[in-house]
Amino acid sequence: MMKRNKKPEELGSWMDTYGDMVTLLLCFFVLLYSMSSVDQTKWKILVQSFNPKAVQSSDQIVLDANAKDGEGDLKGNPPAEGGESTDFDELYLMLKKVVDDRNMQDSVEITRGDGFTFISFRDKVFFDGDSSVLRQEGKDVLSEFAAAMAQANDNIKEVQVLGHTSQGNPERANNIRNDRMLSAQRSAEVIIFLQSQNAVSPEKLVGMSFGQFRPIAPFDTEDGRAKNRRVEILITKNDTVEKSLEEYYNQVYHNIQNKAGN
Repeated sequence: MMKRNKKPEELGSWMDTYGDMVTLLLCFFVLLYSMSSVDQTKWKILVQSFNPKAVQSSDQIVLDANAKDGEGDLKGNPPAEGGESTDFDELYLMLKKVVDDRNMQDSVEITRGDGFTFISFRDKVFFDGDSSVLRQEGKDVLSEFAAAMAQANDNIKEVQVLGHTSQGNPERANNIRNDRMLSAQRSAEVIIFLQSQNAVSPEKLVGMSFGQFRPIAPFDTEDGRAKNRRVEILITKNDTVEKSLEEYYNQVYHNIQNKAGN
């Protein structure tokens, strides 16, 4: 009995299926390639949604990605000429890494909010008691911070440096002139240093001084006085609604107190 020859339509049916499968595989690999560029901020949020304690490890992954993309090295140095400007959210990660690398978590607090990054340098990071001369440790930290800020200059609206003193005697207020002058000189010295490092455009640098009159802790303990003796840097993002200092303080120091309690 002769074998019946297959019709041309039957021969082509399996090739149609094979062709469809190859097309789908091609689409799949194109999709994978298009997803290969990770948005750093979204990646960090995704990691933290699974593990809230994974802040440091996710920061490391993000910063490693930055280094590979030519956006500066892990020490926060500026990218090579012609590199892209750093995103404002990446600035927070870079500043935080400087603090972590230097093991300064107890003396430097960094808080990120909606459209701002707030840094509080406690006690003697920058200055010795009754002095407005920048210490070498302070210069070293500011140099690394300045390099990070320089990369985000296009996305920075303003950098406010806030100088504070502490009431030395809990029973008696400081001398008015000395108190005001000292806090003003300290904020000015930080601004002068940042400007000398070409951190951001000079017109974006603003100095403010409060003396002893914006305390964040009581004056009756040494620890409280150390917390009040501080310099703060408030970095705001372009195209954001400006808030009052009280609004920033309420968010920042509420978050810091929550961290300390955990």
